[in-house]
Amino acid sequence: MKNKNKFLNSWGSKLLASVFLTTTLFTSCSEEKTIELEPFNSISETAAFTTPALIELSVTGMYNAAALGDFNGGNPRGYIFGAAFVQQGDNRGEDAVNLATFYQLTYTGTYDTTTANNTFYWADGYRLINRTNIIIEGVTNALQAGTITQAVADDYIGQAKFFRAIAHNEILIHHARPFQDNGGNNPGIPYREIPNNTKTNIDISLTQGRNTVAECYTKILKDLDDAETLTASKSARAGTAKIERITKEAAIAYKTRVYLHMRRWDKVISEGIKLNGLYTITANPDTPFSSNLSNTESIFSLAQSAVNNPGPNGALASMYHPPVPAASNGRGLVAISPIIWRNPSWLSDDKRRAEGTMIVTGVTGYYPGTKFTKKYKDGVNKTDASPIIRYAEVALNMAEAYARQNDLVNGLARLNSVRNRSLAAPVTQSYTATSFANNVELLRAILVERRIEFVMEGRRWPDISRLQNDDLAPIVGIPAKVANGGFSSLALAAPAYALGTPYAGALTVNAIPYADFKFIWPIPILETNSNPTLKAQQNPGY
Repeated sequence: MKNKNKFLNSWGSKLLASVFLTTTLFTSCSEEKTIELEPFNSISETAAFTTPALIELSVTGMYNAAALGDFNGGNPRGYIFGAAFVQQGDNRGEDAVNLATFYQLTYTGTYDTTTANNTFYWADGYRLINRTNIIIEGVTNALQAGTITQAVADDYIGQAKFFRAIAHNEILIHHARPFQDNGGNNPGIPYREIPNNTKTNIDISLTQGRNTVAECYTKILKDLDDAETLTASKSARAGTAKIERITKEAAIAYKTRVYLHMRRWDKVISEGIKLNGLYTITANPDTPFSSNLSNTESIFSLAQSAVNNPGPNGALASMYHPPVPAASNGRGLVAISPIIWRNPSWLSDDKRRAEGTMIVTGVTGYYPGTKFTKKYKDGVNKTDASPIIRYAEVALNMAEAYARQNDLVNGLARLNSVRNRSLAAPVTQSYTATSFANNVELLRAILVERRIEFVMEGRRWPDISRLQNDDLAPIVGIPAKVANGGFSSLALAAPAYALGTPYAGALTVNAIPYADFKFIWPIPILETNSNPTLKAQQNPGY
């Protein structure tokens, strides 16, 4: 494993050289300067696709890039699909509390074109996209040369297209207005489908502008459709690869998420139905986390390991678990907000409140009384996989789609399939046909259930974005939040987290109206300095 990681890191350095315009980490070169695409201490990109073993390692390197990121030259923070994407999605919403400076600018909405976390969300996202394009080209050439079979090539290309789709989607929802605004005709992001490994391709990237939001979604769905067609099914994978490697089913599941953002309720349902019988909601809500690569619910999660992880600044357990006791190795940078903790729909005896299993309460020495998630367990070796998509989300996506189509029977069934496993007494606590007067009440219960089920999994921001100006359950801008830094003493935290009534305490981080330019992130200055087209297309206000 160490030799494999050494190779991947070496080739990663090579790829950084080939992708500098895409990720905007360097200024543009003049016509006379030569771009070094093949450092002496790296395996060349061409050689990386000359044998089946090297091709497999190259594909594994794509996964490492997705899980770790680079963050300013070798300080992995978990961009774009490791810990950082979970934390950014949480801190942009009101159901988390930022306790330190690490994500303060995200939490308070005080970011600008130079903010590091936003910059490297974009940069590492496009770095991953460039790797996917290199994989697609290299595997295609290897197939033509007879180095690998058609089936192997299809599987690798399908995995690359999946990553390309979800990386663009993740960048899109932070940097562009949602699909329902102006019918998707607002500026989206550049959808990049060629590798930056030649001067010609780099010159193209230097001037590539933004696709519209609708165009981005069309391309995302095309890549996901291709991934569904090309990628091997989970039944063809062995052991943990059923979850930690992209599968046909992962592409299907992710499409339910994309169609939800596009408000294509019929497609959410039809895609979700494809997964019937292939996954089940685990009996215990903690199982997808305590057995995160071997359970019936997780569809795709990005693995970490003791020898290849993002370190204390990018591991989920480090970020979310408090440092007391010291053996936890936590930093406790993000906690659960009393706003969601005290929501009356989250019953007091819900298993997702289980202390020591899914929740840990801060003790003397570090935010006593504050509630932290314990979904992420391993603060020592930092092996917690990043949950990209679970079947619980597919079920709730479908529940929402059914509710919006006024199908209360199927909407209720899908909602209960997720919620009931966490109830202390399902027979008496489960929702029934008489629980809701109409589909709007059911829909709003589904949306609250999403907040509870996915708390501290980074799913809050996507819902805030897609529910702006919603016709049935609108969210108005970015909701107000409790103070950055949380509650410094037990005397302050205890009443704030006391159950019984909704939280009515101070909200000192002001709401950001939807019309405010700060609702979406800027294109980073490192990108606009290299690309004059994007400089002219910067989000208004920045």
